[in-house]
Amino acid sequence: MNSQPHQASCHAPIRPATGAFRRQDDHAPKRPCAEAPKRQSSHAMAIRCLALALILLAASACASRQETPPPAAGDPLAALRTAIDAALGDSALARSRAGIKVVSLTSGEVLYERDSHLLFHPASNMKLLSTAIALQRLGTDYSYRTLVGTDSGAAVDSVVRGPLYLKGFGNPDLIDSDLRGLAETLRRDGIRRVDGPLVCDATYFDDLPWGYGWMWDDVSAWYWAPISALTVNDNCVEVTVAPGDSVGAPLNVSLVPETAFMAIDDLGSTVAPDDSAALEDFSVQRQWRPIAGNVVEITGGMAVGSRPRTWTIDVVDAPRYTGNRFLELLAAEGIAIRGGIEVDTMPESAQLLAEHRSEPLTDIVINTNKVSDNLSAEALLKSAGAAWQGPPGTAEKGISAIYAYMDSVGIDSTSYRLADGSGVSRYNVITPELLVALLEAMAADYRVAAEYKTSLPIAGVDGTLRYRMRGTAAEGKLRAKTGTLSGVSSLSGYTTTADGEELAFSMIMEHFVTASRPIRDVQDRIGALLSGFSRTP
Repeated sequence: MNSQPHQASCHAPIRPATGAFRRQDDHAPKRPCAEAPKRQSSHAMAIRCLALALILLAASACASRQETPPPAAGDPLAALRTAIDAALGDSALARSRAGIKVVSLTSGEVLYERDSHLLFHPASNMKLLSTAIALQRLGTDYSYRTLVGTDSGAAVDSVVRGPLYLKGFGNPDLIDSDLRGLAETLRRDGIRRVDGPLVCDATYFDDLPWGYGWMWDDVSAWYWAPISALTVNDNCVEVTVAPGDSVGAPLNVSLVPETAFMAIDDLGSTVAPDDSAALEDFSVQRQWRPIAGNVVEITGGMAVGSRPRTWTIDVVDAPRYTGNRFLELLAAEGIAIRGGIEVDTMPESAQLLAEHRSEPLTDIVINTNKVSDNLSAEALLKSAGAAWQGPPGTAEKGISAIYAYMDSVGIDSTSYRLADGSGVSRYNVITPELLVALLEAMAADYRVAAEYKTSLPIAGVDGTLRYRMRGTAAEGKLRAKTGTLSGVSSLSGYTTTADGEELAFSMIMEHFVTASRPIRDVQDRIGALLSGFSRTP
């Protein structure tokens, strides 16, 4: 959902002295300074007044400095707090606000805290809650099922005389090769023809394809892919566009996967490199107005000689997209379906013909947090809801499970609000204090602690932290979930100090209009400070 910004300063801004000079006419009339004798010249009076003002100014500045005395020698924790204060004083945060809390998992001591009780938009830090509740409710060994079946007794020799059912249970990581494996199983079992339709069953989740509060202008983007119990290829296609060989030539467009489900409306053309109007109008997006459809619309121009570019674009109607891909893969295996595609329910009495099982939940949680996958987070939330209160899985049921869990660790459910599982919605408002409580509880639960920590990106190594905090004390040991929305940046997770003391931390910054890079630089400086901290003077 994602300019080279300026390098953020490492120093706290200098505040003006409290006793600054003002024009004499800003004051009410008063007698000459210090009851000066009337015979004194106006020049001498001015000098004495100036001297007195300078003395007052110096005294005021000293008093201002004494409001936050320097840390006592040999007090590393006080020095750490002063250093974090300095980082948060960066000019990038001048008109924004920040909430932060750092707790020792060893002693429970709060090492640092600022406005951690205030509510913030968590952005993708919401995934910390969704993956936690999935591990708690489903268990680390849980795997998703995708089934192929038919009515009992309908499969006779090489023909299925009736519908073929494809039922999903919410696997967010299902891909073409998994569907191909199901098709190969049918072929190996001798099936060559289906006389009925392919019935796609996505009823294990509700039919709401997006989260509450998702924004209309995010439509067509990969991170806005529709949520469904029957999903394939992240409910997206990849569109690659390249210029033609000469000015005026049509563009070269390709799809991955190659599917008839997504049409191409290519209105663009190859233009000269100096055709600024056409280049500025260049756009590749799924049709979304006046009516959303599975058509990629290409407009404007692409410069001759420029490199190919690739877009990942979501689809409309995930169950039909998955069914369409399965039909195309069945055809490749020599299996014909004569009845088209329908969206309905697979009966409980259906005869099972083939089954695919996902990797264990641990791997899905890793993918969710490492790359910050929104579709996976939403599927995990609805799956946890189905396990908590029965199918169909809904966001409301999953959120109810989160509230119950957070209540068990001492967080009042009336003190925050949740709306989705991925953090895309701005209806989510939580506190850094809540996230630290979650991190503490998960770290203390031996059943899921290792899997939960393993799922988080590692500073300077992988995931969304791959290029951050390299060359600092945090590299290779700080593990944290990132989060980004327009005007919001968050980072919450774990690190280990130079003494081996494990810390849990959360920091959320919001209400800024600049690029997020300077804000992330502040977070990275704090992450490095925590990771390099030692209680030994």
